Amino acid sequence: MFMGSYSPRLDDKGRLILPAKFREELSDGLVLTRGQERCLYAFPMREFERMYAQLQAAPISQKRARDYMRVMLSGADQQTPDKQGRITIAPPLRAYASLSRELAVNGVGSRLEIWDAATWDAYLAEQESVFASTAEEIIPGFF
Repeated sequence: MFMGSYSPRLDDKGRLILPAKFREELSDGLVLTRGQERCLYAFPMREFERMYAQLQAAPISQKRARDYMRVMLSGADQQTPDKQGRITIAPPLRAYASLSRELAVNGVGSRLEIWDAATWDAYLAEQESVFASTAEEIIPGFF
């Protein structure tokens, strides 16, 4: 399970050094793709394959399913980290997420999310009150 938040930097070549804590899980490869709220998702290869199998089960006759698959898969980029744990984020994905040099890499269970640091900070500040007020609705009896 991925969890935690890290603040790496994007280098001049568009490379990101993955947090050491996540490197072993991602050493066999990963898929970067567009995520919701203008972040990027990084799935371990096994998780991406599992998720893709679920996407394939969606009826092609449903426009929403087709739209979702197009947006997610058209931006997908398979990566294998190098010996230093670096991956390259393709220019179209960097543009989609408006990535600057300062990043936030967050573990979100089965995936990582890669955010521009300022965008993440603004999102987190906006969502804090929602987070505080919805815990019982999301996970009944959790607290």
